[in-house]
Amino acid sequence: MSDDSHPLNFYSRLVSGNPDNPAATSMLIGAGLKLEDLNKAQVGVLSTGFRLNTCNMHLNDLASIVEKSVWDAGLVGGTFHASGVSDGISMGTEGMRASLPSRDAIADLVELHVMAEHYDGIVGVPGCDKQMPAFVIALARLNRPGFMLYGGSIAPGHLDGDDLTIVSSFQARSAFNQGLITQERYDQIIQQSCPGAGACGGLFTANTMASAIEIMGIGLPYTASNPAISKEKKRECYDAGLAIKYLLQKGIKPRDIMTKEAFDDAMVGVTVLAGSTNAALHLPAMAHAAGIEYNLDDIQRISERTPVLGNFTPSGKYAMQDLHKVGGLPALMRYLLDNNMLHGDRITATGKTLEENLRNVQPVPLGELIRPLENPIKSTGHIQIYRGNLGTAVSKITGKEGTYFKGQARVFDSEQAAVNAYDRGEIVPNTVIVIRYEGPVGGPGMKEMLKLTSSISGDPGLRGKVAYITDARLSGGSDGFILGHVHPEAQIGGNLAFVKDGDYIEIDSRNNSFNLLVSDEILIARQRSWERPALKVTQGALLKYACTVSQADRGCITDEYRPQLIRLVSQSKP
Repeated sequence: MSDDSHPLNFYSRLVSGNPDNPAATSMLIGAGLKLEDLNKAQVGVLSTGFRLNTCNMHLNDLASIVEKSVWDAGLVGGTFHASGVSDGISMGTEGMRASLPSRDAIADLVELHVMAEHYDGIVGVPGCDKQMPAFVIALARLNRPGFMLYGGSIAPGHLDGDDLTIVSSFQARSAFNQGLITQERYDQIIQQSCPGAGACGGLFTANTMASAIEIMGIGLPYTASNPAISKEKKRECYDAGLAIKYLLQKGIKPRDIMTKEAFDDAMVGVTVLAGSTNAALHLPAMAHAAGIEYNLDDIQRISERTPVLGNFTPSGKYAMQDLHKVGGLPALMRYLLDNNMLHGDRITATGKTLEENLRNVQPVPLGELIRPLENPIKSTGHIQIYRGNLGTAVSKITGKEGTYFKGQARVFDSEQAAVNAYDRGEIVPNTVIVIRYEGPVGGPGMKEMLKLTSSISGDPGLRGKVAYITDARLSGGSDGFILGHVHPEAQIGGNLAFVKDGDYIEIDSRNNSFNLLVSDEILIARQRSWERPALKVTQGALLKYACTVSQADRGCITDEYRPQLIRLVSQSKP
C-alpha cells in the first residue's frame, strides 16, 4: 500500500492529456471527455450483462449505476463488456464445454482491455458462476485498485407453497419421465423455477463464489447476499464510486487484500455455508493469480476443522434470499469472527479491516437457517479431498450419504452416454457410475454435470443407491455420493481410463479414499494395452484450452507454460 501523495491517474495519464500521445487524447475527447476530465483517474466498469439469461439480464443496468457513481465521485467511468456463459442453459449439452474455459477467457479479456486502455481502477459487475472468479483473477494479475459487485441472486420460484430453484427443473424432468408427475405439473415447475433476474438462488456455484469473494475482502460488504432485484443492490452500486476513489487515494491494491489468510477465511465461509465444490477449482486459480500457493491440502485443512452450519439448497432447505432477511453475509461473518474463525485484522476493499467492517453488525440469529457451532449440521466440512489408486478427487459429502459405498462400475466415455443409459433404465442400485474423458484436456473443458445427478436425485428408486466418479466437474446443485475433478484425468493416462464395466469400486469417507478393487497386475496390463483417444477438437478455443490447461488440483489455470502438455495433446490429434 502507498500513501495519499501518489496521483490517482497513475496509468491513465500516459494516454489522457499526454502531449506525447495526442491521438489518445483526441479519441477520448471524441468519446465525450471534456478538457477538465483529462487529468481525472479513469475507472473501467466491467459488465458481463446479456439479455437471454436470468443471471445476466440485469447487469448492464447495474453497471450503468456504477458508472454514474464513478462520475459523481469526480472520476471518469467507462463501461466495457465481457461475455458470460450460462451454466444453466448449457448444462447437459456440448455448450457446457465452454463454461470453465470462459473463466480464463474473461480473465484474459479483462486483463488485456484494462492494460490497453490504461484504467487506473476497475469495478466488476459479474453474474453467473465463472464470471466472478474470472474478474478476480484479472484483478489480481493487474493489481490495480478495484473490487467486485456481484449481480445478486434470483428470488425463489413458488408453486403450491413450495420454493423452487433451477434444480427443481432438472428434478421435474426425472419425475415426469417416471410418471410421478403430470405434463401439467411439469410445465408449471418449468415456468415457475426462475421468476426473474439473478443468479441461481441456492448455495450453488454463483452464491458460493460471491460469498467467498466477499469474505476474502475483494467484494464489498453485503454484495453476496443482497438480492439481484432490490433497493439494496442498487444502493451498493451507487456507493461504488466513492469506494473505488478511496482505494485509489490510499493506493490499496488487490494483492494487499488477497493474502493466504484471506483465502483461508474464504474457504471457511464456503464450508460453513456448504457451498459448491467448484470452490476447489476457483480458489487455487485466484490465489495463483495473486502469487499465492493455495492447493487441495489447504482446502482439506480448513474442511477438517470447520463445521457446516448453513441449511441451504441443494443439500438443505433455504436460499440466499433467506440469509439476506436475517442480516446478510456480514451477519454470519460477525458470528464467525466472534468465534475466532476469521482473521479480523485483514485489510479489505473498503479500506478498513474485516473487524472494522463488522464492528456495528449484529451476529446472525441462530436456528434452522444457520445452526450454532455447538449443534452443527456436520462437524467437519462437506468438501473433502479423496485419494486412492484412481487418483485424487474432490467430493461434496454432507453426511446424508453414509460413510461407505461399494458397487460395480458402469463406465461411460461421455456424459451423454450416461444420460442415455439412465433414460433407458439401465442404471441400477449399487452402481458406481464412472464418466471419463470429460476432464479439462479430455473434454476439453471439464464439463459441469447436473443433468444426470439431479435426475437420479429425483428418482426414488436410485437416490442414495448409486455413486459417481468423474474427471469432470460437479455442479453446486449436485448432491449424493459424488467424486469429481479426478486427476490425473483419463485423457492423459490417469487410472480412470483403465476401469471396466463390472469392476468393483470402494469409496470410504472414513478414510477419504476411493479405490478400484483390481490387482496391480491387472491394472498394469490394462495400462500397457491402452491407446490414448484422439482429442475431440482440432482447432479453435477449446484446442487452445486443452494445450494450456493444468489439472484440477492446480485450479485448471491456463497461464503456466507446460511444453510437456502441449506435446501430449498433439499426440492425441486424429
